[in-house]
Amino acid sequence: MKKPHVLLAAGGTGGHVFPAEALASELMDRGFRLGLVTDKRGQAYGGALGALETHHILAGGIAGKSVPARIKSVVELGLGTWQAWRLLKNLQPDAVVGFGGYASVPTMMAATFTAVPTAIHEQNALLGRANRLLAGRVKSIATSFADTQGLPNAALAKVSLTGMPVRAPIAAKCDAPYPNTEGDAALGILVLGGSQGATVLSQVVPAALAKLPDEIKNRLEVTQQCRDEDMDAVKRAYAENGICAHLATFIDDVPERMAKAHLMISRAGASSVSEALAVGRPSILVPYPYAADDHQTFNAQAVDAAGAGWIMPQDTFTPDNLAVRLDSLLGLPAVLEKAARCARDVGRADAAKHLADLVENLVGHKQQGSAEV
Repeated sequence: MKKPHVLLAAGGTGGHVFPAEALASELMDRGFRLGLVTDKRGQAYGGALGALETHHILAGGIAGKSVPARIKSVVELGLGTWQAWRLLKNLQPDAVVGFGGYASVPTMMAATFTAVPTAIHEQNALLGRANRLLAGRVKSIATSFADTQGLPNAALAKVSLTGMPVRAPIAAKCDAPYPNTEGDAALGILVLGGSQGATVLSQVVPAALAKLPDEIKNRLEVTQQCRDEDMDAVKRAYAENGICAHLATFIDDVPERMAKAHLMISRAGASSVSEALAVGRPSILVPYPYAADDHQTFNAQAVDAAGAGWIMPQDTFTPDNLAVRLDSLLGLPAVLEKAARCARDVGRADAAKHLADLVENLVGHKQQGSAEV
């Protein structure tokens, strides 16, 4: 029997790429034949995506650009859609799945002009601009949050809550027990700031931890991602206050560090949020205030509402305010443990399986339709 052929349209940040990689792994295990359609940035993917036949098309973002740059991007999107339409005509896939971001737009637009079944996955608690453009045209919409804002009323019947697929090493930690907090046990704090760290976290977190009582400060084990230009100052701040800290510009063992952490302090990007929830770790989330449509605030609010963490807007994220919050949390382990349970309840380590089921249904509908013809 011919293997079902599915094209994935993804590119850009980890928030778009990680769920595509997780779905690719799951579908390959189920015997699917896969391809990846991406833009010029998708040159060096590893893992499951790196093993796929990859097709590059033109794509261009529009938000936040000058008028000449927007005109250029519109032209690229048009050319990319034509390239994708020709590609789909040649490959004849059984389904096309997009993961948002401008890199996916040409392929998904082209797919909606054909009879190919289509689905999009939204990683954030607010429907992104690309997926907003496509929501009325695709057959299925998969969401990561139960309450996803920005969905058109006419598209609600297409929505399925699958959760946010996470990388396999993260999913492998979903059963890791919450670390011990009794007695003199170490208190692990993981600080992540996105793909390149965040200067505000480097400025605020060490200063806040320095204000904690000695009985808490002496138990801290901090892992923090920092920008290279912030590294010396952060290292000095921790050393001066006798706080045990591991610092790096890139943390290559995030799953292990997350499993050992009692609390995460982070931006509220889709990847960071979904991974903390999947592992079952509470978080203090500081949304990046300049993210498109302020979508990180929606992510953080969803976590806060679920009791799985706490939102701290950047304008209130000061050493004094954070120190008060940390003192209350680290001094009352039961609060952290309850938030960890809530995180695990909300997190969906099996999201890749649910999304793969949705794709299988799409392919099954097409094959059934073809048989009837």
